Amino acid sequence: MNLRIIKFNSVKSTNDEAIKMIKFNKLKSGIAVATNQSKGRGTMGKKWISKKGNLFISIFFDISKSNIKRDKFSVFNPHIIKDVLKKYSKYKIIIKWPNDLLIKKRKVCGILQEIISYKNKNYLIIGVGINTFVSPGSRNFNSTSLLKCSKTKITNREILMKTKQSYEKFITDSRIRDYNYLKKKICKI
Repeated sequence: MNLRIIKFNSVKSTNDEAIKMIKFNKLKSGIAVATNQSKGRGTMGKKWISKKGNLFISIFFDISKSNIKRDKFSVFNPHIIKDVLKKYSKYKIIIKWPNDLLIKKRKVCGILQEIISYKNKNYLIIGVGINTFVSPGSRNFNSTSLLKCSKTKITNREILMKTKQSYEKFITDSRIRDYNYLKKKICKI
């Protein structure tokens, strides 16, 4: 499956744009990416602080035919993103359950998973905010940027394309119906 990239300059939330594309543009899959995001969302109603220059994406696709239980996707998503980002960090990336990636105990990435039903199909939307260049200041949590922890050159475009490739493989692998295979091969947990 080829995930089409749809670029936006400024949005409230890339997840909101993904929902609109599913409902109004009738796209079954894709990646919404924005340069600026004014009302990014985190889990449990929390706000994701989106600093311009960082990477904000939402990957979406139909999961109606998948035999993986809905809650199992939340196990895979942080591992897929961690696998993409680990080549850029000179430090170990840790998953803080259920949806954050940390470097040196500081948040570098947040992941928001939503499932919507539309016209008898279920769509998974994975919102990913990565502090690639700027770490937002907050009293509630410590954050960092990938740039501060990098061992190599970073570009949002390259990270976007590697994420795209990882999810295309995840979606099209015929073994996707085998949770135990995925648990072993993708997550290594």
